[in-house]
Amino acid sequence: MPLMKKIVNLFAFIAGGIIAITVGFFMLRGTMRMWDRNKEKSKNLDDSSEKS
Repeated sequence: MPLMKKIVNLFAFIAGGIIAITVGFFMLRGTMRMWDRNKEKSKNLDDSSEKS
């Protein structure tokens, strides 16, 4: 029984780590896309102000 508990704890630890890495990856990806959008908007604003 103690061996089974160790195996379950190890599996839960590995599964939790994989989930944490996946969530962190998507959060980082979303943040980077948000930064890129802000850079594009500011670039477009700069370009339009130079033309007028």
